[in-house]
Amino acid sequence: MQDYWQTLALTLRLAALTTFLLLGIGTALAYWLAYTRSRIKPLAEVLVGLPLVLPPTVLGFYLLLAFSPDTGLGRFLQHTLGLQLNFTFTGILVGSLFYSLPFMVQPLQAGFERLPPSLAEAAATLGKSRLTTLWRVLLPNCKPALLSGIVLTFAHTIGEFGVVLMIGGNIAGQTRVASIAIYDAVESQHYAQANAYSLVLVGLALLLLLLLSWLTKRRPNYPA
Repeated sequence: MQDYWQTLALTLRLAALTTFLLLGIGTALAYWLAYTRSRIKPLAEVLVGLPLVLPPTVLGFYLLLAFSPDTGLGRFLQHTLGLQLNFTFTGILVGSLFYSLPFMVQPLQAGFERLPPSLAEAAATLGKSRLTTLWRVLLPNCKPALLSGIVLTFAHTIGEFGVVLMIGGNIAGQTRVASIAIYDAVESQHYAQANAYSLVLVGLALLLLLLLSWLTKRRPNYPA
């Protein structure tokens, strides 16, 4: 029973930390994508959206190789920064950041792009900095898109399987999240245990979808 609650707590911790970190990273990236005129914008949009079509195991496999001590990046992370990412909670967190990135960035980018340019122009006329304009003018006016990104990112991370399994394996208390515990229980023919995890995930998914539906009805025109 302790392992059950430990796995659920780890799953929620991973989803919460991924959502929190992507809130900052995703907001900055979405703002840049919405307003930049750079030639690399189409390429950046493709790279952000790539996890939506890329099999999770493929992304997880390449991250596993990249974080390996046999690569330059892996050696730098391990020997210079003291970071061991493969088969650790930090590693599955980094993997989740990559895989859940479009679920935060795309709703926010659409939200920024739907705002009338006059909002930013008025703030600039009043001498406000870009950061102040973003924080006090743009974000409050696309709050539903921001909330949509938060809900989608959290929900997606909770159900993540392929990336977490490839980078983290199945280590109790460290990398075993609920989706992996379900797979492990089915493989061992412990269907009651798999059902116990699955019911919690179904309940969470329903709650998050109801929240998203409620947000949509409050602002019918906001991007989801």
